[in-house]
Amino acid sequence: MNKNGPGIEVFAEDLTKVFGKFTAVDNVSFEVEQGEIFGFLGPNGAGKTTTIKILCGLLAPTSGVAQVSGYDVSTQPEEIKKNIGYMSQKFSLYEDLTVEENLDFFGGIYGLDREKKKSRDKWVLEMAGLTDKKTSLTGELPLGWKQRLALGCAVLHEPPVLFLDEPTSGVDPLSRRTFWDLIHDMARQGVTVFVTTHYMEEAEYCHRLALMSRGKIVALGTPGELKKNWMPESVIDLECDDLMRAAELLETEPGFTEVAVFGSLLHLVAPDPEFAVSRAKEVLTQAGISVSRIEPITPSLEDVFVTLTAKDNNSAS
Repeated sequence: MNKNGPGIEVFAEDLTKVFGKFTAVDNVSFEVEQGEIFGFLGPNGAGKTTTIKILCGLLAPTSGVAQVSGYDVSTQPEEIKKNIGYMSQKFSLYEDLTVEENLDFFGGIYGLDREKKKSRDKWVLEMAGLTDKKTSLTGELPLGWKQRLALGCAVLHEPPVLFLDEPTSGVDPLSRRTFWDLIHDMARQGVTVFVTTHYMEEAEYCHRLALMSRGKIVALGTPGELKKNWMPESVIDLECDDLMRAAELLETEPGFTEVAVFGSLLHLVAPDPEFAVSRAKEVLTQAGISVSRIEPITPSLEDVFVTLTAKDNNSAS
């Protein structure tokens, strides 16, 4: 029985995966529409990769229902594998083969006929900017080009759903931006993209996001919805000359819900921003810590991420 609604490409209801006494995926439910870029965020061990393996037909769920393009993950895993593209951070390319030979290999796996393969090879080479490099060894390509080639190999057979597991890890920011432009082009053409990433700025490129913690989805929505609905308190940016000591001092103050280090800054979460700014200045000045900047800011997805995972961990302890 197909539980998908019209236009729904990925569907999960009460999806659960248990390994012995450990629950890796805990009653997860969501839907992803055709042409949507759906992001999965969460710390290591949150259950993201296990969920993707189930959706790709690589791992059977313990309980619950999941479907991809109308195929059931429990009973039709081989059909799912034929109808998806998959790309991981390791790219799955053969580095001792040329660009052209990699395309030949993947075209053979997907069973493309000669005419189809010829047109798709041409598309991949143009998309990846590798038309003049088709006889080059893949291992000698810059990382950003390898990434685009791997993406091309994953969609050579024009799958309706594309799974990307940390696809931009280690890639420079410019190549990462180019890659996301390609992903948005594919989504506009109707491809459904399911992506995991640990880059918070990349999460902003997704149409919707699910935030996972300890096997559960703790928040779901657009980037704007997550920041609005899950960060009702204010976030304050603090720059000072002794970051770690400042964090230790402010963590003990009752006016702050949370104190977190963000690179060379502190982010303070508080219900009353005016009181928080005043109290932080007072505490740090008394301790001899110089504050160069302190101001309320618009919360980022990273603020949402840190706040929700911290709350989830606190509720579990």
